[in-house]
Amino acid sequence: MKTIKTFALAALLSATALAGAKAHMTFLNKEATQETTILATLQLPHGCDGKATTEVRVKLPEGFVFAKPQPKAGWELEVIKGDYQKTYDNHGDKVKAGAIEIRWKNGNLSDDFYDTFVIQGKVSGVAAGTSLAFPVIQMCGDAVAAWDQVAKDGSDPHGMKNPAPLLKVVAGDSHGHDHDMAGMAAAVPAGETVEAGDLEISGGFAKAMLPGQPVGGGFFTVKNSGQADDRLVSVTSPISGEVQIHAMETKDNVMRMRQLKDGIAIAAGETVKLEPGSLHLMFQKVKTPFKQGDNVPVTLTFEKAGKVDLVLQVLSAQGK
Repeated sequence: MKTIKTFALAALLSATALAGAKAHMTFLNKEATQETTILATLQLPHGCDGKATTEVRVKLPEGFVFAKPQPKAGWELEVIKGDYQKTYDNHGDKVKAGAIEIRWKNGNLSDDFYDTFVIQGKVSGVAAGTSLAFPVIQMCGDAVAAWDQVAKDGSDPHGMKNPAPLLKVVAGDSHGHDHDMAGMAAAVPAGETVEAGDLEISGGFAKAMLPGQPVGGGFFTVKNSGQADDRLVSVTSPISGEVQIHAMETKDNVMRMRQLKDGIAIAAGETVKLEPGSLHLMFQKVKTPFKQGDNVPVTLTFEKAGKVDLVLQVLSAQGK
């Protein structure tokens, strides 16, 4: 396992007693079907003994693979990668390594509020009736709560003080296919093509949001056929309080997300693609969560091409 920065967890965990929480951290949906891709949604109901939550770390169990976390506005995101214990099939590709821990860092979630942390992943090679444990470390400055206790077979996890969130694996159908809709969503026409000067903007889409989810993601492709560079400097939408331009990048097996306050350069003769896991739009203070089949209107402002109106089609939350 690799990461840029090593934390003194042993010292931090000695402060766990400070987190006198009453409600446990759990999943919104506590069951997952075999060989399907799901959105594992962790519910964080409180801080640490009144203190605001600043970091959430989730260790992923064997059998929950191909994981992709959902970015959160105002939080830095790290994906720690490592080897799986087994080899898994990903649409014909044999995969032996992937995300094994997700970290949302440097946030500030008041003890007065509730939030969710979402990870898309596939439940694979796990027997029905098995409970997958996701140990979580919740940090609130110098106070830490470790939701990492796992019940032994046959024992009652409800008697534990700090149980790890569990997903119970249930039997799937006899076909054993992945019903995550990702393949079907990829075949859906993704928005209109718009031209503005030498720019061609196409393939616009957004992802469906969960009820109560505060942020959404948007994506499209820009082709610059001209002789001069241009730049996407800002984005607005009537259905979102704010739209930020973000980038995700991986370095030393650690994925980070950052806001691009200067926008995105569109070099002459080049094509720039905004897509999941890379450049993307982040819709904040969304008035109504995006639903599959809806349209999201946006206005793109370019340095030279000016303002361009675009419609993003909302695909499955797991699509693309």
